[in-house]
Amino acid sequence: MANGAFIHANPSDPIHWGRGKVSVYEKAVFLEPDFEVGPGPKYHVYLVPAGNIRKEEQVAKSMFVDLGRLRSFKGSQRYPIPAGIDLSKYPSVVIWCEQFSVLISPADLKPAR
Repeated sequence: MANGAFIHANPSDPIHWGRGKVSVYEKAVFLEPDFEVGPGPKYHVYLVPAGNIRKEEQVAKSMFVDLGRLRSFKGSQRYPIPAGIDLSKYPSVVIWCEQFSVLISPADLKPAR
C-alpha cells in the first residue's frame, strides 16, 4: 500500500537517528532488511496521522497508533496493524522513544505503485 525511508530527523543530534526502508501493507508494517536505528530504551513503532514529521511535538500532540515495542535496532521486522485502522489517514511511520518522549526516526510514506 505504501513505502518510505527512515531519516535522521535532526542531523545536529548524533544519538537519535535511523535509516532504511519501511513497507506498509493492509495488515502489517514491515521494517526492511536495511533498517537500523541508534540503540536506546523503550523504542516503539508508531503510525502517525501527519506527514513530514521532524519534531517531537508533531508526534506527542497527535492520535498515533502504537504498533508495539521495537524488537531490534537492526534488520527485518513485522508489526501487525490493528483492525479498523484507515491507513490513508496515517502518512508517517516513526520510531519513538517512549521513556524520554524523543523522536528517533520518521519515515514519510508514499503510496505504492
